Amino acid sequence: MPATLYDLTVPAYTNGLRALSGQLAKALEWGEANGVGELQLIDSRLAPDMFPLATQVRFTCIQAMQPATRLGADGAPELGDDATDFAGLQTQISTTLVWLASVDRAALDGDPNRPVGFDLPNGMAFDMTAVTYVRDWAQPQFYFHLVAAYAVLRHMGVPLGKVDYVGYMMQYLRPGTAPSA
Repeated sequence: MPATLYDLTVPAYTNGLRALSGQLAKALEWGEANGVGELQLIDSRLAPDMFPLATQVRFTCIQAMQPATRLGADGAPELGDDATDFAGLQTQISTTLVWLASVDRAALDGDPNRPVGFDLPNGMAFDMTAVTYVRDWAQPQFYFHLVAAYAVLRHMGVPLGKVDYVGYMMQYLRPGTAPSA
């Protein structure tokens, strides 16, 4: 059976947000041990014209909810402004995860060729099918902000590795294939 729009969004976004939550927990612990405060981490960015960590986390959450709402789910929570501390970042993530867990598969899995249109604040408007929306807009937007948050933390010195980004893959590990030491 081919993957559905639900399969391509909700589980993937759930995995990514759980990984981001773990990265933030590790960053907070590392910061405390290394004299790097929460505010310094929250306000850090990769380049002067990029959004800071707090915005990247909020946008990751928004990009996890927005596709589901555009495809038919309702009741997405408002996240408000950027969080000002790590507890607030974690609250945004947990709020998003709770909502994603409530999304009805049937709300997303209608006709994959149905039209989806949306407008951006800058006046640009897009029209595409539901499946091209997920493939060409929703997935790239979510992963852009997820990776940007990871990269900001790495840039600040937090010792994150690939396992912190895709640790959920361990559930699929073939027995006997993990490297020793």
